[in-house]
Amino acid sequence: MRIDVRDLVLRYGETTALDGLTFTLESGKIYGLLGRNGSGKSSLTSVLAAFRRQTSGEALVDGRPVFENADLTRRIGLVRDEGEAITIGTVEDALYFAEGLRPNWDAGYARSLLETFGIPPKANVKAMSKGQRSALGVVVGLASRTPLTMFDEAHLGMDVPSRQAFHDALLADYMAHPRTFVLASHLIEEAAPLFEEVLIIDRGRLVVQEDAGTLLSRGVSVTGPVARVDAFTAGLTVLGARDLGPTRSAMVYGDLDDTRRREAAEAGLELGPVAMQELFVHLTGGPR
Repeated sequence: MRIDVRDLVLRYGETTALDGLTFTLESGKIYGLLGRNGSGKSSLTSVLAAFRRQTSGEALVDGRPVFENADLTRRIGLVRDEGEAITIGTVEDALYFAEGLRPNWDAGYARSLLETFGIPPKANVKAMSKGQRSALGVVVGLASRTPLTMFDEAHLGMDVPSRQAFHDALLADYMAHPRTFVLASHLIEEAAPLFEEVLIIDRGRLVVQEDAGTLLSRGVSVTGPVARVDAFTAGLTVLGARDLGPTRSAMVYGDLDDTRRREAAEAGLELGPVAMQELFVHLTGGPR
């Protein structure tokens, strides 16, 4: 499903959660939605899922407004912290409830995912651990097969093997049943291999929307003697630098062509990649 957001504003009283967001997401991709706590990620996914109505602007899915559009919202899934499962009854009850809401529900796939995450079908949802409830939310989100599926920090409480199982299942099901995924996560390095395109928002505003590979290629570390690094990076966008004795490692953001790379080699400077986590931290203003 295609998403068009235009001049989107959402306010809670005096607080502006979304401040004029404008972007387009084409259908059939896995998008990473990155932002610090309070950046507006949850507010954005809530508007796209019609959980909240925007203050102004437009949020269109396949060209239609989502709010109070029951036919459209049945095809949009949002799984948040600890999932969207009901907390009364058993796991089977939760799946039965989800099946009634989602026209593309795959019961066999849901049962398979329960086995993957070690969730007993007869377990009482309310008595389950936080990690188990998060995994159940993932089961519901994936088995619903909604054309637009969003996970907003749905992994919270899950251990490393469970998070890896989640990412593996998401990628495998995306390949078998292509659709639009939006994945909001603060565990950026774990989730980054999934992303085809990345959106970074900060204080309710769009900072970057970029193909994931292109974004990573724009980040380069330049390491060498302080004076040489400073001379080479003059005129470039320097996101940050670290010194260790006489050596400086500067993180620059931008394209370095072959000529510039040869100049770095001739100056005895080492060029290296920058992790998406580091790019994210510096593009949103550095440590806070």
